[in-house]
Amino acid sequence: MTLTLSIQKAAPENGLSPDTLRYYERIGVLPGVARSPSGHRRYAEGDIGWIKLVQCLRATGMPIEELHQYAVLMQQGDGTAEQRLQLLEAHRKRINDEMQELTIALELVTRKIDGYDQILRRARIESPPTRRPAPRKVRIRPVG
Repeated sequence: MTLTLSIQKAAPENGLSPDTLRYYERIGVLPGVARSPSGHRRYAEGDIGWIKLVQCLRATGMPIEELHQYAVLMQQGDGTAEQRLQLLEAHRKRINDEMQELTIALELVTRKIDGYDQILRRARIESPPTRRPAPRKVRIRPVG
């Protein structure tokens, strides 16, 4: 017998809300989720693997429309392997392009941080911290 999970267990196990899983199923991104005799969703190991792939593709910026297209092609079987490959290759190119842009941005931010570190080090060397005088004690006299 295959182990299955309810939506209440499958959702948090994958870092999603039950509403998100229902949404993915409703729009066709998460097709074919089995149901118990009472009608409750039952997520099998294969469903969990698919959910993890969906999360990966979404986290890397794949639009829902492409994700839906990929899911539809997946359901159609091996005859759509070429189209799925093209979708994933295009997505990989977008990820690589974004990574290059982020690398350039990270280098700029790092240079700015280094510049501020140098300014602060020079300021500490040129003017060592001074000791502040201790605060004066103030007496409060009762009124009346």
